[in-house]
Amino acid sequence: MALVSANFAAKFAKGWVFRVRDIDTVYVCTYTVLMNVTLSIDEQLVSRARKKAEALGKSLNQLIRDYLQTVAGGNDPERSIEEFKQLSGKGHSRGWRFNRDEIHERS
Repeated sequence: MALVSANFAAKFAKGWVFRVRDIDTVYVCTYTVLMNVTLSIDEQLVSRARKKAEALGKSLNQLIRDYLQTVAGGNDPERSIEEFKQLSGKGHSRGWRFNRDEIHERS
């Protein structure tokens, strides 16, 4: 099954400009690109880390990836909510309270 007509493909190949209504269906593909990183690490440290990873049922690569995810933060909504709750109410406003009218006052 062809995704586009031969006529459309020929015009597209020649650089024709198409309006959105000219296209019947659009397919979008998302790709995750993994990056290779080279590290300089002491052999003994790598050996101990491999043993730790094996004990956890993971590869050293997965252990490092998990650690970086923890350090960098993730897209976990539950974790974000917990962090927000922990940080809420710990500021020092010195008595100032939010006033919507003052914030949106026009000069």
